[in-house]
Amino acid sequence: MSRVSNNPIAIPPNVEINISDDEIAIKGPLGNLRQTFPSDVKLGISDNILKITTTNESKHANAMSGTIRALVANMVKGVSVGFEKKLLLVGVGYRANANTTNVNLALGFSHPVDYVIPDGIKIETPTQTEILIRGIDKQKVGQIAAEIRAYRKPEPYKGKGVRYSDEVILLKETKKK
Repeated sequence: MSRVSNNPIAIPPNVEINISDDEIAIKGPLGNLRQTFPSDVKLGISDNILKITTTNESKHANAMSGTIRALVANMVKGVSVGFEKKLLLVGVGYRANANTTNVNLALGFSHPVDYVIPDGIKIETPTQTEILIRGIDKQKVGQIAAEIRAYRKPEPYKGKGVRYSDEVILLKETKKK
């Protein structure tokens, strides 16, 4: 069994978990998530601790047990606490404005960029140069942050663009004569 799947998952008191033959449903104060898992992996709950085991000792079962453990741990954290990504807009005239259905971005193009917010995600703009993306699905939050960042990635000479709050941009030196 993989080293990742050996770690048990502690279940908070406000989270309910229902396990069927090939699907796990997790319900918490922030919402509900579902995940299917292969027949090589078996899930079991005892004393508010979720353990993942394999049904056979194949290489595929070993790999999938670690993957399912990571996905389920992220689901438990998502429905109880949630996930958040913060983006910063660096550049003169770069600004963002979020409303309930879309985010309007001014990124130095000749036109504004409108990003439609998908279901299950909340996007806020505390200031004009900050974007906060919140949700219960870690993969969805990260994907949306990556899509917004892809409109204008940070360039290596001045550092202008959309970047993650914890991202470090190594600036290149300009050409000398």
